[in-house]
Amino acid sequence: MRGIRVVSTLLLLWLFTVQAYAQCQQKSLRVAVIPKKGMDVLLHEYRPLLDQLSLKLSMPVEIVASSSYESVVDAIVSGGVDIAWLGPASYILAHGRDPRIEPFASLTIDGGYFTPPGHHYQALLLVRASEFDSLEALRGKTVALSDPVSTSGSLIPNAEFARLTGLPLARFFGSVSYSGSHDKSLDALLGKRIDAVFVASVRADAYLREGRMQQDSLRVLWRSEPIYYDPYVFSGSLCDELKRAIGSVMLGDRAVLGDFLKSQGASGLAPVSHAEYAPLQQLMQGR
Repeated sequence: MRGIRVVSTLLLLWLFTVQAYAQCQQKSLRVAVIPKKGMDVLLHEYRPLLDQLSLKLSMPVEIVASSSYESVVDAIVSGGVDIAWLGPASYILAHGRDPRIEPFASLTIDGGYFTPPGHHYQALLLVRASEFDSLEALRGKTVALSDPVSTSGSLIPNAEFARLTGLPLARFFGSVSYSGSHDKSLDALLGKRIDAVFVASVRADAYLREGRMQQDSLRVLWRSEPIYYDPYVFSGSLCDELKRAIGSVMLGDRAVLGDFLKSQGASGLAPVSHAEYAPLQQLMQGR
């Protein structure tokens, strides 16, 4: 009898889920992520998460290739994707275009050489340790930002670092360019194609974990104030039933997402709301 009751309960839950999604009229799920790494790497790293969502939601889940932060913002605002992983600044931009866009989860970051454990990271100004030992030594040199909509790779340096020096980046440095991603910036710095880079501390830690540089290869000449880590957000057009189901997968048993979390240098996912990013919104509005 107990086995029959369990089967009956599972059947009822399945029927409820089917009915809920039918009301949503949702037959598949599309996800976009900001291109902090190469898209082939991101596709590989996100596969365990996509597979788990597909299994639990009983629908196909695919990742949509994105070439820039702006393209991910456009996709989530237009409803072209249902979930997006955005930087804090790109979330604020998307929310400004559609206030229904809702942050619901953020990675809990493992501690590293450059980043403390928890929910915050920083923008770093990095140089080769053998060449520069002060900010003054960088005056007139070349620097790379990552993407115009990147929080740590553009927005924060243009605001906080410029306030520190009293000069816009283009006047303090001899040349300012955009590489397209944090990884491309780090590769250019390590390859001696640029003198300095502004990047996210978590990407510098990832390079150490992956053996792509040594701890003493680069020197930090400046750190920003702590920044709350990147949010996963729902499209404004996604129905509430499906939001709850997605949240239960991503914020539930972290063991089933172990491979995905390991690839992100994270120990779990924590719930977030707009409140965590409100200070950044105030900074962006004051620009």
